[in-house]
Parts: sequence; C-alpha cells; structure tokens
Amino acid sequence: MFSSTWNFLKRHKRKFIFAGAFVGGVYILGKYAQKKIREIQEREASEYISQARRQFHFESNQRTCNMTVLSMLPTLREAILHHLNSESLTTLLKSKPANKLDIWEDLKIISFTRSVVAVYSTCMLVVLLRVQLNIIGGYLYLDNSVSKSGMMPLAPPDVQQQYLSSIQHLLGDGLSEMITAVKKAVQNTLGGVSLKQSLSLQELELHLNQIRAQVEEGDGGSTHRPLSWYMMPDEENTLAAQACGLTENDVTTIKLLNETRDMLESPDFGTVLNTCLNRGFNRFLDNMAEFFQPPPGQFMGGHLSYLSHVSLPVAKIIPIVNGQIHSICSEIPSHFVQVRAHLPLGRISIFESQPKM
Repeated sequence: MFSSTWNFLKRHKRKFIFAGAFVGGVYILGKYAQKKIREIQEREASEYISQARRQFHFESNQRTCNMTVLSMLPTLREAILHHLNSESLTTLLKSKPANKLDIWEDLKIISFTRSVVAVYSTCMLVVLLRVQLNIIGGYLYLDNSVSKSGMMPLAPPDVQQQYLSSIQHLLGDGLSEMITAVKKAVQNTLGGVSLKQSLSLQELELHLNQIRAQVEEGDGGSTHRPLSWYMMPDEENTLAAQACGLTENDVTTIKLLNETRDMLESPDFGTVLNTCLNRGFNRFLDNMAEFFQPPPGQFMGGHLSYLSHVSLPVAKIIPIVNGQIHSICSEIPSHFVQVRAHLPLGRISIFESQPKM
C-alpha cells in the first residue's frame, strides 16, 4: 500500500507542487492584502483625525476673532469720533451763530464721512484680524503637531504679540489716511447738494456708491491707494528696518507680516473684503430705511415704490446719518455685527497650506 501511495505521489508530483505553491501564494497574498487594508484604514483614520483637529482649530479661531472684534470696536469708534467730532458742531448750532449755514455744511460732510469710514474700518478690522489669527493659528497648529520632537516653536509668544500689534496701523495712521480719502470723496459727491434738497433712499444709495467708487477706484488723482494700504504699513518701511540689528523673533515677525501682505493683495482677499463692504453698506441702508417710511395710511404701491418716492430733506438726513456710527461700531452683538461675522472667509483660510518659513 505504501508503494502504491508513493507511485501516486510521483505521478502527480507536479500537480502537488503547483497546488502547494498556489495555496501558499494565496495565503501570502491574503496576509499582504490584510496588512495593506489595515494601513489604509489607519491612514484614513489619521487623516480624519487631523482634518477634525484642523477644523476645530479653525472654528476656534473664528470664535476668538468674533470676540476680539467686539472688544476692539469701542476703541475704533472713539478714534473715529475723535477725528470727526460732529458733537462740537451741533453744540455751536444751538448757540444760533451767524455762520449757521457754513456749520451745517461742515456737519453734512463730517456726518457722512464718519459713517462711511465706520463701515470701511469695521469691515477691514474683521477681515484683517481673521487673516492674522488664521496665520498665527496655522503656525500654532504646526507647533502643537511637532511639540513632542523637541523642535523650537515657529511662532513663540513674543512673535505672536509683535505680529498681532501691527493691527494698530489700521487704528492709527491707516485710519487717518482713510478719513482723508473718504472725506474728499464725500466732499466731491455731496458738497454741491443743498441742505434743502430732498433725497429718496435710492438716491442716497446712488450717492454712497459714488463715494465708494472714488475711495476704492480713485478719482483720477495720483494719490489713490488700494484698500490694503490702510490695513498694513508700507512694505518699504519694513524692509528699511531690516537694515538694523534684528533679533530672530524680529525676522520671524517680518516674515509673518510679508505673508500677511501677500494675502491682503490676493484676489481671494479682495473678494471677501468686497463682500463684507457690500453687506456692511446694505445694512447701513437698511438702518436708514427705517426713517424713510410713508405717512401712516398712505399706500405707495409696494416696497420698491416707497423707496423711490419717500424722500427727506438733506438737513433731516444728516442727524440720522450722524448717529449711525453707534450702531455700526457697537460692541453689543447686533445685525451689523452678524453680517460681518458670517463671511465666506474660508476663501482666505491658510490651514490647508504650510507656512512660508
């Protein structure tokens, strides 16, 4: 029996060799497939966790930004009121001076200037602060990711403080230059409009659009500056400072500022800022619309009809415009603040890219 079994194995030797090789190959291939599937699952899980961490980090930054903006609005409002003090003019008017008409004209220019500046500066504050916090957040995210490796942090606290303090340009020199540009545009647009002339809300919107066009596109003069200039100082000043003895933190801060400047000059940032400005001025007009209501019991044939038919003398519009700054720059969450908070700022998020270090 043993002999017959041996003969059987000899006759089918190749079949057994092929069968063994096949079974062994299938086993090894199965083990390899299991290993690869496990690696893919682990990689997908790691990517999911990393994405969730980035998303949480980003959303945390947005909440921080909203709170920071609200805390900075009183400072911005006081700076605008300091530069454009209409209250002193209203006090003069109460004394019935001989040059009453001239004071009213000055009040007209100052009232419109400070409300327009309030919209511009608050929108700029929102988008600039979010860009800065997103950039810092990106560095902090990487610092947290490599903290266990013992590497030096990319953005130590001193760099963060120095970098974020650059927003003072918007509240200082940038704001002063913006006021000059807006005041010139207001004078060109409304300087010839009589105090007795009546304006509808649609006509008021047309005047605001003319003011915006001059501020954002220029009036043909050589001194026109892009809106990003009001948010950050000239690059030449930063480059000149590099000639002095700088610390390593100073160099890192300059890199962050240059990275921010590149972001401010990008098309995506321009789109986001323009969206914010459009919503801000629309909210300003919505606030003004409350005062352009038809008389009780008078039917104007629909919403659009009364917007074009109900009008007010410029002298009555001035005090309404003059008081809008307290709504625009309010530290209390309002419709205006909510408009600025719900912006498509994902377009300028830097969490998907590596910092330029």
